[in-house]
Amino acid sequence: MPATQHVLTLSCPNRPGIVSAVSTFLFEAGANIAEAQQYDDPETTRFFARIVFDHPAGAPEEATLRAGLLLIAERFGMAWQLRNLAERPRVMLLVSKFDHCLADILYRWRIGELPMAPAAIVSNHPRETFAHHDFEGVPFHHLPVTKTTKMEQEAAIWSLVQETGTEIVVLARYMQVLSDGLAAKLAGRCINIHHSFLPGFKGARPYHQAHARGVKLIGATAHFVTADLDEGPIIEQDVERVTHRDSPDDLVRNGRDIERRVLSRALRWVLESRVILNGSKTVVFS
Repeated sequence: MPATQHVLTLSCPNRPGIVSAVSTFLFEAGANIAEAQQYDDPETTRFFARIVFDHPAGAPEEATLRAGLLLIAERFGMAWQLRNLAERPRVMLLVSKFDHCLADILYRWRIGELPMAPAAIVSNHPRETFAHHDFEGVPFHHLPVTKTTKMEQEAAIWSLVQETGTEIVVLARYMQVLSDGLAAKLAGRCINIHHSFLPGFKGARPYHQAHARGVKLIGATAHFVTADLDEGPIIEQDVERVTHRDSPDDLVRNGRDIERRVLSRALRWVLESRVILNGSKTVVFS
């Protein structure tokens, strides 16, 4: 029979016996561990693990696996997730006028590099802004926003998240700051790309800020969204060298390439359950 493959991620206070308990349970359930990674954080004394395992289809059923893992989780005080790797998480893409990250994600999805199911594209700009893009098979929603309509627009976004069964929201250069309320609802499942190497140059026009300081490196940062602007747990970063000859426009142009690859890497790692929150930081099993 064809094998079913699952990925288990977990975190808990570190103590002896965690690996033994999980691996013994999986062995007794007839599973074969294909990949296992773990990390002991000496600062927080927490243990993190990502385990990929396969087993003959239906032996045991996923409900049985979950029931057994729940008992182990209660014993060790675990936060855990179990996902069937055949399932594709539903992803909503939010975008404003700059479309390079959106285009990159859609391209990587279409060639099979990003294991996801696009739930919707949402923009505060009309569909005509993206006339040169192929959105076939992906619903597009134009939700304009002003200072006076922000709460109503965000309520519409949240309704779409619920109606479409969205599991992950990506701010693909969505140039609107989410309210504290929406950020809280999307905690741990909303990824933003900030066009700067955080924690430096937060907020608006970071490339212009960087140019004014004469930086020799520019970068981009993918992070989880929190109520604090550009302060969420960092998932991935990258940089490129620049010189005094580069104008702000040069930095923006070079930055587009960094932004799209950083965001796509971060999204892929989240889709593959490689990212576990660790307070204000993340553990990334690459």
